[in-house]
Amino acid sequence: MGTITDAVRREADRAVLCWLATVSADGIPNVSPKEIWRVHDDSTVVIAEIASPRSLRNLRHNSAACVSFVDVFRQRGFKLVGSVRVVGRADPDFGEMAGALVEIAGDKFKVRNALVLTVERVAPIVAPSYALHGATEDEMVAQSFRTYSVRPA
Repeated sequence: MGTITDAVRREADRAVLCWLATVSADGIPNVSPKEIWRVHDDSTVVIAEIASPRSLRNLRHNSAACVSFVDVFRQRGFKLVGSVRVVGRADPDFGEMAGALVEIAGDKFKVRNALVLTVERVAPIVAPSYALHGATEDEMVAQSFRTYSVRPA
């Protein structure tokens, strides 16, 4: 089983979105952004299913999934691979699994299901410039600011 370390947790807390990858019954991949999600414990991530019928259909057919998140300025993050259990509002553990997600969603969204990822593997995501060009994090951030025409607040 994959362990969500403090480093992974820190990166997850900083991330704005995660991307959930699933696969259909026909073997077609689907990647969907998820705005509301949290690390639940050292081996579990919970994701709010708000308006994702394709992801939900895929997971009911094949529970294998991957969640990725990257700091777009630093160009590094993590990939978490495992299997997802769909926990619906009528399930007895919905409150435990989705409570934090429902709180974050507030009145803006209805959390229809909690997608509970049991993490089996954790791998870093790092832009090639770090390894191929010896780029530093400061250089990557400066380049990202130029690329996206933004400045720090």
